[in-house]
Amino acid sequence: MNDTRRPPGGERTGPWARHGGAARPHTPAAAHPEESRARASEDERRELRLYGRNAIEAVFARRPVAIRKLYLLEARIPQLQPLLKWCAGNRVGYRVVGEDDLRKLAASTHHEGIVADVLREAPLSLGDWLQALPDGPACALWLDGVGNPHNLGAILRSAAHFGVGAVLLPKDAPLALSGAAARVAEGGAEAVRFVRMGRADNAQAQLRSAGFQLAATVVRGGQDLFATQLPQRLVYVLGAEGEGMDDALAASCDMKLGIPGSGAVESLNVASATAVLLAQWRQRHR
Repeated sequence: MNDTRRPPGGERTGPWARHGGAARPHTPAAAHPEESRARASEDERRELRLYGRNAIEAVFARRPVAIRKLYLLEARIPQLQPLLKWCAGNRVGYRVVGEDDLRKLAASTHHEGIVADVLREAPLSLGDWLQALPDGPACALWLDGVGNPHNLGAILRSAAHFGVGAVLLPKDAPLALSGAAARVAEGGAEAVRFVRMGRADNAQAQLRSAGFQLAATVVRGGQDLFATQLPQRLVYVLGAEGEGMDDALAASCDMKLGIPGSGAVESLNVASATAVLLAQWRQRHR
């Protein structure tokens, strides 16, 4: 296990230097304040604060070298021995903190006893993703304006469950993984790659060249999902939670699909609809 010396306040720490009452990794000071600020800004863009045991253990299982810092409750130590031993062996600092500290670090009560700062995984380009895609059935999600982190997390969880290859992001979309989305995804964020597209028309041409058809998911006027023969290679295009899909994008797709229901409510929310859409595709193309 890691170093268990107790600094003032009684917290256990890993191999971290004390500075201003908080634990920080020990790094040489920058020569100029401007350099320090630039480095801090770059770190903020490259690092993501995760919380929730499944989200963090998924990172540890797939890319442990992305883990930069770890905070946990003392009660979590027995369950997290493999992770803590890896941290100790690879000079990754961890710190045992109290409940209030962990809640502040996560900015959430749903931290499940562990918080970690990890390196973000850069999105793939559409060309790189398509080049690496194996032959056979494949499904992807094109997110047109989805922004709610809890919806994104639920979408990633469903995508991982049904074996979706990627989440496709428009060229200028600000959507990015957050700690809240990763927690809701319950590890699914590590199983589904984010892919950054170029211009929409170029992206559609690339996808079609790789054998994909594009299906706009709509509330009204679409083919019945359950009565439609879904192609082996399919991209579901999903609109924003409130405004729905861009009309021009919907018109450019190969088909429009709707999920029939009782009519008691207008539609499912985007995360629930995604689970239904993916289940139907998976049923047809096991």
